[in-house]
Amino acid sequence: MNQPPYGTPPPPPVPPTAPPGYGPPVPHPGYSQPVPPPAPTGFGPPPPSYAPYPAPAAAPEFLAVDRHNSVVVDETGVTFECNGVTAEFPWPEIRSVHHQPSGNGKSLMMAVIHADGMLYECVVDAKRRERLHEWLNQVALVIGHYRYYRPGG
Repeated sequence: MNQPPYGTPPPPPVPPTAPPGYGPPVPHPGYSQPVPPPAPTGFGPPPPSYAPYPAPAAAPEFLAVDRHNSVVVDETGVTFECNGVTAEFPWPEIRSVHHQPSGNGKSLMMAVIHADGMLYECVVDAKRRERLHEWLNQVALVIGHYRYYRPGG
């Protein structure tokens, strides 16, 4: 006999089928636009970069100039130029700075007392009293700033 020893052979395997309700969705006949494709996988575009840091506030400075002389007060110190001769005084070498109007009320008189006790002066002609008053207000603010705030010192 040609029968297997244990009965009839089993039927061949049936390929798997999806149960009803599973699988790709069936488009609804009322929709006219296709379904958008799924989003691509990956990291995506980089996030927007941050704004750069704002520029530091400009250090206050003062400048008074006439035909022959000039005075500069800035973060490095005080500089006088009198008739073509320049004298620079860095803040660490300055004991004190003084300023006042001249007797005629048209010139700015500035003085630096050096750390060694020497006194240096420069007079700048403002020509107009209004300009002199502007200079006196500005120089007071700038000297006040550096008197209490010494950059690098």
